Amino acid sequence: ALRRILGPHVTQKGSLVQEGYLRFDFSHGKPIAEEDLRAVENIVNEQVRANGEVTTRLMTPDEAINAGALALFGEKYGEEVRVLSMGNHAVAEGRSAYSVELCGGTHVARLGDIGVFTITSESAVAAGIRRIEARTGLGAIEYFNSMEDTVRSLADSLKVGSGDVVSRVEKLME
Repeated sequence: ALRRILGPHVTQKGSLVQEGYLRFDFSHGKPIAEEDLRAVENIVNEQVRANGEVTTRLMTPDEAINAGALALFGEKYGEEVRVLSMGNHAVAEGRSAYSVELCGGTHVARLGDIGVFTITSESAVAAGIRRIEARTGLGAIEYFNSMEDTVRSLADSLKVGSGDVVSRVEKLME
């Protein structure tokens, strides 16, 4: 989704995947506009809702790259690598899977197992390297609930409805 929205220069530079949380570092030279982050979220959630199967194949690094997998952050690979294929891709683009990646482990059997995906932050971690942090599944639900509690608390403090918080804060700032 990042490559589709930001361009083909985007490559993974690192990641951490845990239950309900992920961190993803990638090459990109500037902050990502809010509408682009939303577009990435929408693409990921579209794939999650489609509930495509995640398949794992063992192959040589050359076979993996020929199959469309991206070789990640200059790693040296052994004679065999794990290649994950997941999601549905437009046939016009010549691939059957949305994403084909080299991966050390499988976290879900189907993309629907993710439940929901929401980006919670985007930041710089080094020159030309950006980081997205996101919540999934129950982690995303907990995040949504926390944000809702915050808005309710602000609304109560400002003595307005939840939908009027932004306009009230803008008025106070004026």
